[in-house]
Amino acid sequence: QVQLVESGGGAVQAGGSLRLSCAASGYAANCMGWFRQAPGKEREFVSEIDNAGSTYYTSSVKGRFAISRDNTKNTLYLQMNSLKPEDTAMYYCTARYAYCNFPTSVTAFPFWGQGTQVTVSS
Repeated sequence: QVQLVESGGGAVQAGGSLRLSCAASGYAANCMGWFRQAPGKEREFVSEIDNAGSTYYTSSVKGRFAISRDNTKNTLYLQMNSLKPEDTAMYYCTARYAYCNFPTSVTAFPFWGQGTQVTVSS
């Protein structure tokens, strides 16, 4: 059982940066990641990272976002740079005991945080 709590969201102008954090408690998970969901749209994959340090990104954020994890602190991060209005969404932290299998479906993750809102204005 894993509990996840996101933080770090907010409002920023296009071109700005935000750093999201996800505090995890409970049994350690192998694969952790981030999804996002805009109003009226399906929740979509953003990025994931496994215990070996392998990272995966959706094409729209590659080169702008960086995922990382600190297992000592049981914390997952998402550094978001060069933000665009189309990045506006609720961002969710997620985890699973199985290994990462990019591209990953939302249905493959049983543990979710409550979400943190990211709003990017032009």
